[in-house]
Amino acid sequence: MPHSCPTNTSLPELHLTGVPGLQHLHHWISIPFCIMYLVTLAGNSTLLCVIRADPRLHNPMFLFLSMLAVIDLVMSTSITPKMLGIFWFQSTAISLDACLTQMYFVHAFSVMESGVLVAMAFDRYVAICKPLRYLSILTSPVVAAIGLATLLRAVVFMSPLTFQIHRLPLCSPAVVDHSYCEHMAVLKLACGDAAFSNTYSLSISTYVGSFDSLLIALSYALILRAVLSLSSPQARKKTFSTCGSHLCIMALFYIPGLLSMYMERYHQELPPHVQVLLADLYLLIPPAFNPLIYGIRMKQIRDGARRAISRRRPVAGGIGPGLQDTGLDLVKTKSIP
Repeated sequence: MPHSCPTNTSLPELHLTGVPGLQHLHHWISIPFCIMYLVTLAGNSTLLCVIRADPRLHNPMFLFLSMLAVIDLVMSTSITPKMLGIFWFQSTAISLDACLTQMYFVHAFSVMESGVLVAMAFDRYVAICKPLRYLSILTSPVVAAIGLATLLRAVVFMSPLTFQIHRLPLCSPAVVDHSYCEHMAVLKLACGDAAFSNTYSLSISTYVGSFDSLLIALSYALILRAVLSLSSPQARKKTFSTCGSHLCIMALFYIPGLLSMYMERYHQELPPHVQVLLADLYLLIPPAFNPLIYGIRMKQIRDGARRAISRRRPVAGGIGPGLQDTGLDLVKTKSIP
């Protein structure tokens, strides 16, 4: 360690390299990234507008879906415009404060998204296995409490990371080998003791990824058990398709993020662009596909969009909100213990 290291106040700005080793391909890489961002903006904004405009969609399932859409919009917008600036205009400079803010938003909203995915899995379990008690279990105060708990968990878990790295001295050259201010990449600039930040980041990411994915898997296992015990072959096929698409998009959120973190921590010999692209894709692909998988495929959303466009008065719905498009039409009036 040098005798005197520059502190973070001596580095007013950092420089992001984009995708290390693939700078000559930045223009080509920007094409799918830009398309995914435009799809994210269009899909999630449309979803929010449809849910807001249709009173029939003001139930727990679609409230959770609205939370997910807002999180996806914020998370994508916090990184993609800067990425495209790097790819198109070589605008690599970012102030230290902006970098830390971006870092906080990316990691905090990732934890929030994970929490909302768990809430949505629980919502589906209640809707399918206990449809007659759906509205009595998922009341408005309960939904609000779940949303608040998700927000508070993200703040509590991620605030120490940002505060700790803000206090660390950062050494020149101020070059971050990444396309956004990812915590582990920025931490490489530290010339102080970064052991706490490394350990804390690894522990929190492992806990959130493993614990939340376990809860989601448990919810879907109970759903599938209910389907297999009561449904017709047609209902089973539809439910397997729905649950399979949900689990695939969740896997695209959890697996690349954890892989990029562990590669960054333990496998330094791997090409840097592999780590960076994995980290980019786990933040870009789910926000683009979530409104397609969770929203547009749902009959209620399509009907709500048609009603919003035609300005017709909504028709009163039946019991068991959120059940019509789960593939379990044959069991929606029967509670499963």
